[in-house]
Amino acid sequence: MDITLHYQEKGNKEPFILLHGNGEDGSYFKNQIDYFSDRYRVIALDTRGHGKSPRGTQPFTIEQFSHDLYDFMTGFDISNAIILGFSDGANIAMKFAMNYPSKVKALILNGGNLNPKGAKRTTQIPIEIGYKIAKRFASKSPDAKRNAEMLRLMVSEPNIELNELSKITAPTLVICGRNDMIKESHTKKIAENIPHAKLSIIHGNHFIANKRYITFNKTVEDFLRTIH
Repeated sequence: MDITLHYQEKGNKEPFILLHGNGEDGSYFKNQIDYFSDRYRVIALDTRGHGKSPRGTQPFTIEQFSHDLYDFMTGFDISNAIILGFSDGANIAMKFAMNYPSKVKALILNGGNLNPKGAKRTTQIPIEIGYKIAKRFASKSPDAKRNAEMLRLMVSEPNIELNELSKITAPTLVICGRNDMIKESHTKKIAENIPHAKLSIIHGNHFIANKRYITFNKTVEDFLRTIH
């Protein structure tokens, strides 16, 4: 691995890895880190090029981020873990669970999508416009270059086929907000195509783990009780 990922850690029991969304860092999960740390070893990562993790030289893609997670787990001798991913973090988690099924004890997918068409157009159009502007100035400004790279992830990725989801073997909870920026029909397709996945739609928007954390944490906790 060409970089060392930054992370926050709390607790010392079963590994529970948290993967944040685009342009964020592990602090997004402040309400999960504290809540679950008495029962789990909660590890909130900063994805490559996010937060305090360096960009490195490898491709800036969902696929690469899934390999980064594998390298992180290998480096810390974590044989398998519960993985909770939000937004792009959910997309990384899906890729990871397909690439490395034995490394995943359970999967929680919050607000993920299979492709850019999974996002509502009211969300996606401003992202596409922002990407075009940032791309235009990328050669002149390091900030614009970084912004373009972040936005490209949401314009061009992920690229997961429905039939690939059958590769996911871990117990899975698919969870989203009733007013999520991801189309509800798209979220339901994800749940329907992962073997035996459970679907939970709760009140709130895309950011339920942060804004509706009491309900979110209870839903995740109830799901995890079913796998032990």
